[in-house]
Amino acid sequence: QVQLVESGGGLVQAGGSLRLSCAASERTFGLHTMGWFRQAPGKEREWIAAASLDRSGGSTYLADSVEGRFTISKNSMNTVYLDMNNLKFEDTAVYYCAARVGMTRGTYYSTDFYDTWGQGTQVTVSS
Repeated sequence: QVQLVESGGGLVQAGGSLRLSCAASERTFGLHTMGWFRQAPGKEREWIAAASLDRSGGSTYLADSVEGRFTISKNSMNTVYLDMNNLKFEDTAVYYCAARVGMTRGTYYSTDFYDTWGQGTQVTVSS
């Protein structure tokens, strides 16, 4: 069973940067999309980024709320990164990595598209 290990969260001042990493424990045949969500206290989980792990290249997607500030990238194996720049107080949340391993429904920006989740990492932006 694929497991996701996240790292890189922490406390940063507004305007600062952080990089989150998410490594899948193995590269199974079905692992082809990984994404990032975040959840602030009292709010629903929000999709912010996704990346196709297609070996021939793949695509990346960003939510409008983070476009121009966040970047999702991947390495040649099974790790995705979320580079967050010009962080704002409203970016404070628990950030979750997710992966689609099995045959699920939905689209890359919906939670039910993903069947494997990381434990979450806290990002706190001080104003």
